Amino acid sequence: MRKKVDFLILGSGIAGLSYALKVAPYGKVCIVTKANADEATTKYAQGGIAAVINTPDTYEKHIQDTLIAGDGLCDEKVVRFAISESTARIEELVEWGTNFDKTTSGKFDLAKEGGHSEYRVLHHKDITGKEIERALLEQARKHKNIEILENHFTLDIITQHHLGQIVKKDTPNITCYGVYVLKPNSHDVLTILAKTTLMATGGAGNVYNTTTNPPISTGDGIAMVYRAKGKVENMEFIQFHPTSLYNPNEKPSYLITEAMRGFGGILKTISGKEFMQKYDERKSLAPRDIVARAIDSEMKISGDDYVCLDCRHLNKNELINHFPNIYAKCLSIGIDLSKEMIPVVPAAHYVCGGVRVDEFGCTSIKNLYASGECSCTGLHGANRLASNSLLEAIVFSERASKDAIANFEKVSFCDEIPNWNSEGTVLNEEMVLITQTMRELQSIMSNYVGIVRSDIRLKRAFDRIEIIYHETEDLYEKSILTEKICELRNLILIAYLIIKMAMARKESRGLHFSINYPRVK
Repeated sequence: MRKKVDFLILGSGIAGLSYALKVAPYGKVCIVTKANADEATTKYAQGGIAAVINTPDTYEKHIQDTLIAGDGLCDEKVVRFAISESTARIEELVEWGTNFDKTTSGKFDLAKEGGHSEYRVLHHKDITGKEIERALLEQARKHKNIEILENHFTLDIITQHHLGQIVKKDTPNITCYGVYVLKPNSHDVLTILAKTTLMATGGAGNVYNTTTNPPISTGDGIAMVYRAKGKVENMEFIQFHPTSLYNPNEKPSYLITEAMRGFGGILKTISGKEFMQKYDERKSLAPRDIVARAIDSEMKISGDDYVCLDCRHLNKNELINHFPNIYAKCLSIGIDLSKEMIPVVPAAHYVCGGVRVDEFGCTSIKNLYASGECSCTGLHGANRLASNSLLEAIVFSERASKDAIANFEKVSFCDEIPNWNSEGTVLNEEMVLITQTMRELQSIMSNYVGIVRSDIRLKRAFDRIEIIYHETEDLYEKSILTEKICELRNLILIAYLIIKMAMARKESRGLHFSINYPRVK
């Protein structure tokens, strides 16, 4: 089965949906999403979206905060235009129906998070991402030119490779012609031919044992582009959110937003002693890489499984009003955060690297764009400033939409593309090989490629990953096509990229911290 569209989008978060709404007036749009349409990483963003709204904040202050957090690796040109366009993008979200919290005077109730010098984070209680997702999806479902294929898993992007041509990394003009998609509850593969394709597939947190990401975050888009010989960069910079709720049997880990520290929450040891002053003068409001390493250090010193976030000194009614869902969540496991400290632990949260794009979201593969967490734009550098991720996604989707609208009519469909060829025969009882390999992969990454790294740990991880890579590729060639084995393949490739790029960086910078190399001043 085949279909043809003008604008193909992989992913239904803020990056994919905002782009869809921009291009829909110009042609036929198809959004492919691996789960239900509202099950995107965007939905899990609690804290909010950073933007310059009013004085005393300025674009220059936000720019400097971003550059400082990025530890010398941000592209300043990108930072400047992304921040400068922030106000207009917020206005657009409001026009689409997003309800950001306001004060009694009618102004936006702005929050402050780690690394920010001003209050500039717009939010909707502590479920900002869910509110943005709701508004955008509501608009997309109403548009006559937008089709959403839910529970469809994208296997690979289609390039000259599928026409029998040899494609190498230095092959000029690698072109994306569309994608192969596994249909739900079957082994049938749909071929979608597209004039333009946007990769908006989110992150890869499930490469680690503990993550705030939903189960769908398996690095599919990054892996697909790398297999197609597209450029991928900065994968060593994995942001661990310092404060996920310590509740070992729960996956994904429940996020305790950084906004709670901006509201006045203080990090302490289990015994109640503050510790952040030992690591940074900004204390609990230091950037995430510093806070995560500090917590990791304190846990290793004490031998404790977690540290605590103390909010007991804050006004109870205001605390509950700002963070009702976190309050309810903690209460559900027996913790009244107005009377008890919240047990927290770092968890894999965000990939700062990804598919390399230019200022218009264009990848190194022709007719292929990328936006959101799966992309590497130059905005985040070595460490993402809190709440800049939703901003990055909507800014680059806007820019990609303009480029796609200007160019899609010049592109022709490639009708020579063959159908997917799958001849696997392994039966379902081999699922044990997939689940066990997944556990092994996550264990390797968590133990050897986490917050603090070393040459010997990275080498050990690389050797182990190489073994399970060959085992899994062999199983994949023999297997009946399933989403689970494809996700495993993608995560193994993500792990390889993280390790390879971490080994190549002979310094400690931002989110990549090695005991073998000094921090860059």
